[in-house]
Amino acid sequence: MDQNPITMTLTTAGIATGTVLLAPVAAPAMHGIAGIAVVGLGVYASGSAVMNATTFLNEKANELLKDGAAVAGLINNFIFTKPKPKVQQKEIPFKW
Repeated sequence: MDQNPITMTLTTAGIATGTVLLAPVAAPAMHGIAGIAVVGLGVYASGSAVMNATTFLNEKANELLKDGAAVAGLINNFIFTKPKPKVQQKEIPFKW
């Protein structure tokens, strides 16, 4: 062993002193770091779920629009574009 016993003792004492001084801060710091990790994981998971749902719905909507184009055309031509009968508007007398 080539190390000096006094140096080893001082090193051990320094590490012990640092540990004692940081001990009151260590537990809250670890809880804070763990909380940040949990919140970050939650944000990542919800973002991934939203992206997957949006992609899925977009693909299904495109499929429906391609497959249902003929049906949509029939609906637009026969139901929504029927001309309404014109009704004569009554003349409103204007008084000065």
